[in-house]
Amino acid sequence: MLIPSLSPDGRLPAYVRELLAADFGLVLVVDDGSAAEYQPIFEEIAALPGCRVLHHEVNRGKGAALRTGYAFIKEQAEIQGVITADSDGQHTVPDTLNLADKMNGEKKLLLGSRDFSRNSVQVPPKSRFGNRMTSFVFRALYGQWLPDTQTGLRAFPRELLDFMLNVKGDRFEYEMNVLISCAEKKIPMVALPIQTVYHDENKGTHFHPIRDSWRIYKLLLGSFIRFMGASIVAMVLDQFLFWLLCLVGIAIIPATALARVCSATVNFLLNKSFVFQLKECRGAAWRYILLCVCVMIVSGLAVNGLAPLLGWHPTPVKIIVDTVLFFINYRIQKAWVFPADTSAAN
Repeated sequence: MLIPSLSPDGRLPAYVRELLAADFGLVLVVDDGSAAEYQPIFEEIAALPGCRVLHHEVNRGKGAALRTGYAFIKEQAEIQGVITADSDGQHTVPDTLNLADKMNGEKKLLLGSRDFSRNSVQVPPKSRFGNRMTSFVFRALYGQWLPDTQTGLRAFPRELLDFMLNVKGDRFEYEMNVLISCAEKKIPMVALPIQTVYHDENKGTHFHPIRDSWRIYKLLLGSFIRFMGASIVAMVLDQFLFWLLCLVGIAIIPATALARVCSATVNFLLNKSFVFQLKECRGAAWRYILLCVCVMIVSGLAVNGLAPLLGWHPTPVKIIVDTVLFFINYRIQKAWVFPADTSAAN
C-alpha cells in the first residue's frame, strides 16, 4: 500500500491503522516535503509495525512521491502488487480491499471510480464539472470512457512497476499521464465503483485549480493540438502551392494534384515526427495514403447524401462532416497509422 502525503491531518494515521487491521502488509507513506509541524504525524505512522515512511526534503509533487514509493517497492521482492491511495480520507478501507481482491496478476490498471453523476450530492459542483469534462475529452481523444480520471485509488501488478516509473510528470499531471500512457500502450484500465467521500467540499486538497489543470490539459490535449497545428500548416501550404502553380500557368487539375501531394507529404512528416513523435514506423506511409483516400471518399459520399436529405447547401454540410472526420482521422492516425510502441508495457 502506497500513500503519498503532503501536510496531512489526523485522518492519515487513522486510515493507516485501519489498513493494518485489515492485514494489508506493508503500508508505505511518502512525505512529500511537509513542514516540521507535520512531522509528528509521520513519526506516529513510522512507529506502527508494518509501516515505513520515506521523506522528500522539499516538496517535489505527487508524481515524484509516487515514483519514490515505486522505486522502494521494486526492491521488495515479496510484494506482488501495488495499491495507491490519497491521504485526505477520501478512500475507505473496504474500497481498498475490493481493489486488492480484484488484482489477479493480469497486466491491467484498476481505478477506484467515484460517482460524479447528478445523483451524487456529495460532489462539489466544480469537482463534478471538471471530472466530467476531462472524462469526455479523454473518451474523444483516447477511445475509453473513464468515469473518474482523477482518482488516486489505483492498483496494478508488480510487472507494471517499471512502466509506472518511466511515466513522466512530477505533480498532479503524473496521474493523467499514466492514463494516457496506458491507453497508448494498450494496457487495460478497469473502473471499479467506490464510495464518494468529500470532506468540507474538498477544501483541504493541494490541487491548484489553474496551475495543475493547465498541466493536466496540456498533457491531455498535447498531441491533438499539435495535430491541429500540422493540419493548418498543410492546408496553408496546399493553398499557397495551388496559387503558385496556377500563377506559372499550370492547369487547375494538375495544380491541385501537385499541391495536394506536396502538402500531404509535409503533413505526413509532421504527424510522424512532431505530432506523434515517432522515429520509425514501418508501413505508416501506405496506411496514411489509404486513410486519406478513405476519408476523401467518405466525405464526398456523406455530403452528397446528407445535403439533399437535410435540404441544406452542400457547404455547411461539408463543414460538419469534415469536422467529425477530423476527430475520427486523429483517432485512426494515433491508433493505426502511427501506433505507439507497446514494447515498454510488455
